[in-house]
Amino acid sequence: MPMTHGTKADGTPITDQMVEAMADQAEQGYDVEEMLRRRQRGRPAMGSAASSVESVRLDPELKRDLLLRAAEEHTSVSEIIRSAVRQYLRAS
Repeated sequence: MPMTHGTKADGTPITDQMVEAMADQAEQGYDVEEMLRRRQRGRPAMGSAASSVESVRLDPELKRDLLLRAAEEHTSVSEIIRSAVRQYLRAS
């Protein structure tokens, strides 16, 4: 039976042949610039700087209404909250 070295994320066993192929590729070198371009980290930026997460307590009825509105508008609860806060701050 062939030697395996764990499994890939999809469950495929990592064989000696795969390890050899990866080692050969590594010895040939990698295009670091391409790797950095393909690298995506975290969520996309929302503004001029890193976003913060704020917590609020919602009573069950308000939470239900919020979920219904988000479903009606085919958007996220977070986007509904951001929109409401923006409107409130512009009105005051």
